[in-house]
Amino acid sequence: MSQPASMFTLARASLGAAHRVAGLAAPAHAPEWPQWLEEIGFVAGEHVSVLARGLPGGDPLVVRIGQSTFALREAEAACVQLVAA
Repeated sequence: MSQPASMFTLARASLGAAHRVAGLAAPAHAPEWPQWLEEIGFVAGEHVSVLARGLPGGDPLVVRIGQSTFALREAEAACVQLVAA
């Protein structure tokens, strides 16, 4: 099943843009990641933005979710499905 055109992942989000979490998806090699992400605040409807990307290569990402700031690897961020806020 493909994602709607307006949905994308946190790994592809633009710096500073406002988004909302639409859901979480688990990669085959890490089925526990969605539960871990939910436990730290990545729940549907929550506001999220990418504040910075590491250099070189853009990994990890500095992410603001609610009132918390985290560093996520790009692979983890790819589990977070977003819609524009």
